[in-house]
Amino acid sequence: MHDEPIDPFHGDPADPTADLDDLDGDAYGELSTQERADLLADLSELEIYQVLLTPKGVRGLVVDCEDCREPHYFDWDLLRGNLKHLLDSGRPRVHEPAYDPDPDHYVTWEYARGYADAVDDMVEEDK
Repeated sequence: MHDEPIDPFHGDPADPTADLDDLDGDAYGELSTQERADLLADLSELEIYQVLLTPKGVRGLVVDCEDCREPHYFDWDLLRGNLKHLLDSGRPRVHEPAYDPDPDHYVTWEYARGYADAVDDMVEEDK
């Protein structure tokens, strides 16, 4: 099983994206120690959010994209795959807005973090 979507052009000499790697050459360097730590923390938090929010009907997170100024809706697995790809390669994936997502099934990172914090506070109070 794959953690991320399979590239339909992998190994294809006619891959339409083959030349894209050359366009931005050194635009992305290696991740700093802090960036790596932040990504690992995001992955850890994502697991918690998924466990807490999936039973509530939440399918993933919505992220406001600075590049295209549109919200992007990511299901849990896709977001996890994107974060792992960034961690492994130091480069973000090319992205497009989801096709016709239902915004009612997605929450922001901030909402998810607040929800997790509230659950944690409730557990602490019960001790």
